[in-house]
Amino acid sequence: MTVNKVQLIGRLGRDPEVRYMPNGDAVCHFSIATEEQWKDRDGNRQTRTEWHSIVLYRKLGEIAGQYLRKGGLVYIDGRIQSRKYTGKDGVERTAYEIIGNEMKMLGSKELGVKAANRPAEEAQPQATPSAMPPVGGQSSQRPAPVPVDDIDDDIPF
Repeated sequence: MTVNKVQLIGRLGRDPEVRYMPNGDAVCHFSIATEEQWKDRDGNRQTRTEWHSIVLYRKLGEIAGQYLRKGGLVYIDGRIQSRKYTGKDGVERTAYEIIGNEMKMLGSKELGVKAANRPAEEAQPQATPSAMPPVGGQSSQRPAPVPVDDIDDDIPF
């Protein structure tokens, strides 16, 4: 068994860039920074920043392009994918990108101001593949949830 799973929480280094493929699907690119902090042998705090290239497709990419902004805090769940390309100097290179399949906006100063003027449900939208339209004839209807007896109603305290 193998696993290719990435979970990141970081801040956007710039506003997302959304482009569209010939078939109309959105492709959103942006980068986020994560930090690692530790103390060295002398007790001095050290910090290392890692930059991660993020790619979101279809509806998830459109949502990211609409709501994410530079400096915003975001959670990304996805997988690592490598891509080979030839640089301007003619040298073949490999880029590693995080292909996101879930995104949660965790907040920013700007988003906080906007959130004060909107209902809580709209303030911090969250997007997952389930928010995307069905593909290839899949039904978008889900079975009704099975009711569960609420045991808290029976407890007298």
